[in-house]
Amino acid sequence: MLKDTIQNDLKNAMLAKDESKLSTIRMLKSALQYFEIQKGGAGYTATDEDVVEVVGREIKKRKESIELYEKGNRQELADKEKEELEMLSVYLPEQLSEDEIRSLIDEAISATGASQMSHMGKVMGILSSKIKGKADGGMVSSIVREKLGA
Repeated sequence: MLKDTIQNDLKNAMLAKDESKLSTIRMLKSALQYFEIQKGGAGYTATDEDVVEVVGREIKKRKESIELYEKGNRQELADKEKEELEMLSVYLPEQLSEDEIRSLIDEAISATGASQMSHMGKVMGILSSKIKGKADGGMVSSIVREKLGA
């Protein structure tokens, strides 16, 4: 299970005295525990899919922070966030290439018969289960917009 991998990585970071990795993994474990409590209380255990969802959220936070820090000329903080982002990316499934994403979008557009922006929700609904954790949602939605002529 992915959760076990995270726990083992935490132990290894402790033994190696790798402070940055240790703090990043502790933050991830905290986010997972918070997710489990919200999802089903103390008895709920996150599945691998849940872990990927939480990791994806944490990565999105890092990307937003990097953008803000770079706009504010705080490169040292942006670099720290980039380092955390790289550490978190290890726990995501292999990411789809842009060509694979475009192919899935074409299939979804064909399946829904979408031809205009008002059909974007239908297309995204079909795509969400196929790309969850495997692609950046912002990139996917921009490609869908491009294909639907926005």
